[in-house]
Amino acid sequence: MALPAAAPAEDPLSAIGWLRQAPPRDLPGTVLLEPPVSKTALNPEIEVTPLEELASAIGLVPPEVTGLPLDVWQGSEPDRLARAIAEVPVQDSPAMQTLLYTLLLSETRPPPGPDAAEALLLARIDRLIKLGATDPAQALVQLAGPTDSAARFRRWFDATLLTGDEDRSCAALTAAPYLAPDYAATIFCTARRGDWQTAALTLEAAHSLALLSPQMLALLDRFLSPDVFEGAPPLPAPADPDPLTFRLFETIGERLPTAHLPRAFATADLRDVAGWKAQIEAAERLTRVGALSPNLLLGLYSDRRPAASGGVWDRAAAIQRFETALDTGSADAVAKTLPDAWAAMRAAGLEVAFAELFADRLAGQQLDGPAAGLAWRIRLLSPAYEDAARTPPDDTAASAFLAALAQGDPGRVRAPDDRARAIAAGFAPDAAPPPELRDTIAGGALGAAILRAMSLFDSGARGNPADLSAALATFRAVGLEDTARRAALQLMLLERD
Repeated sequence: MALPAAAPAEDPLSAIGWLRQAPPRDLPGTVLLEPPVSKTALNPEIEVTPLEELASAIGLVPPEVTGLPLDVWQGSEPDRLARAIAEVPVQDSPAMQTLLYTLLLSETRPPPGPDAAEALLLARIDRLIKLGATDPAQALVQLAGPTDSAARFRRWFDATLLTGDEDRSCAALTAAPYLAPDYAATIFCTARRGDWQTAALTLEAAHSLALLSPQMLALLDRFLSPDVFEGAPPLPAPADPDPLTFRLFETIGERLPTAHLPRAFATADLRDVAGWKAQIEAAERLTRVGALSPNLLLGLYSDRRPAASGGVWDRAAAIQRFETALDTGSADAVAKTLPDAWAAMRAAGLEVAFAELFADRLAGQQLDGPAAGLAWRIRLLSPAYEDAARTPPDDTAASAFLAALAQGDPGRVRAPDDRARAIAAGFAPDAAPPPELRDTIAGGALGAAILRAMSLFDSGARGNPADLSAALATFRAVGLEDTARRAALQLMLLERD
């Protein structure tokens, strides 16, 4: 996501005030700016300070694409930065989700400090995994060097277990056994590499020395000796499995459902080993937080005819009927199927994904009445919101405000409610970040300022108008105009608890 160019300032950003001042007059004689001459003939002691090596930039997307500078994290305290990355709320705002992914995946340098680079990298990986973006998390740690530390390897190993790429991490573990998170990982990878005898001997040692929990030992027993336990009752399902436990249950034929597990586990349901219903549910769960492309979800919806009714089947059927209507080119067919498709996606919290998939095709439809109004609002939720703003379907106050907001000037029309007034205040010509964020930005901590503004936006969305105005003003002040507009439009158009 490239950031819009900031408006040209009156003076160059690098201008320093005192450079423009006239030189002082009537100086009091000669001013000595050098230290006193040494009183001895001995060589002075020379203090040598090594220059700190500039940390390498790490990220999956170059600055030319994201628009973020390489030093976006400079000027920030590493510990506070890691906490902010872990805690910034984005659950209910697709625009904030997109911005967070941009921050996490952009190619950037860490702030200075002996442990800052590792702390920031691990915080980025952990948040990606928490969001369910397991593939990007795996790619990021692979780019950074997954075997450079045990902490990196543990995260990489977990990610590969969920994406089905564990052969790669197991090969690395075989080459560097000291990286193993525990004996269970060693046994699993040894078996995966085809050395079942060594895996069995290691498991026997783990039994004898009680190196693993009884539950893990029982699970590994069935993994290595399935014939011995044929016909045995299933093992109790763990309440909070780790990725290795999850994959071991899958391997022995007792696959665990992922609906109540952390979002990262949904990635495992995207593989062919899961049924179609489980794949759709996983894709919906991940798309809802921006961790999966809407096109992949659409592919699953369209994969085959629904086998039943209710829940995901109704959504798949509604999307299929709507796609068929679009393909016919009949405005009447589109107007008839659009409300049901929209209602189905609203029920799943996937309105923005629907807009990104179908806004362009809706723009070419000659609709009228309620269908035209609905199609217009859907287009406002897409990246083409500014094009949609030029042709509002009616002259109501609500539509006028939405059109003005999409064009970046909501203050030119009357705001229909308190939330709209707070949004308009954030877009006012004299709107500015609050003092604390102005100081943060001036100190060079751009990334920390953006994360703080994201937290303010969440507070504003929950009913604090001052925080909403401050967040929008901050986004615009640092060049995130598109983020500000899309976040505000989503706040006006989406219904969230």
